[in-house]
Amino acid sequence: MKNIRIWFRKENKCRYISHLDLNRCMMRAIYKSKIPVWYTEGFNPHPFITFALPISLGFQGINESMDMKLTNESYPSEQIADIMNQCLPNGLRITNVTIPQMKASEIKYASFQLKVSCDTLTNERLYELTNELLQMDEIIVEKKSKKQKDLINIKPYLAIQGNGPSVLLCEAEEHFLCLCLILPAGNNLNINPNLLSQAYYKYYNLEVFLDVTRLEALTADLKVWK
Repeated sequence: MKNIRIWFRKENKCRYISHLDLNRCMMRAIYKSKIPVWYTEGFNPHPFITFALPISLGFQGINESMDMKLTNESYPSEQIADIMNQCLPNGLRITNVTIPQMKASEIKYASFQLKVSCDTLTNERLYELTNELLQMDEIIVEKKSKKQKDLINIKPYLAIQGNGPSVLLCEAEEHFLCLCLILPAGNNLNINPNLLSQAYYKYYNLEVFLDVTRLEALTADLKVWK
């Protein structure tokens, strides 16, 4: 048995398919491509695939991952991307196939790029308010879970391990403002970038649109997860 890690992009219209539908889509591609993947045993055998860090609906991801096992250890991994891409819709593309080096439990953070836009403000004014927001002592927003709603202060999560602000305010572009963030992610704690839209509304009565792209999964020492 050979463990492999498949890296893929989820973008454009495919950002709006749920994690469950993504799972189904990948399994169909495996069926059609006839890759020698290991199947679960039992009453309903199916390809055994796992996703290290499911991505939120509406987010793009340029370095997402999926693990599976091959029953044929000599099967050429470099062929998998070409074969599966022929069976996937536009917006889902396999970019690389590697041997796993780290466990999913080692993921502690994720890096994001946010394109922030607002119909009622110029980019210059949005830039000023964003700087002001990020310099506040606390940023209180409502975080929802399946069981309850809690008020949390997201300001501490914008500075990771004392390395300074993880928010890098980029130059305003033609129609949006670009933010780069590093936020907690993984099994223990997840902070969704969309919580920032609540902060804009709460402190400035401002409705903004966030176009979110997840860039990388990161370890506790902020190294790229592989």
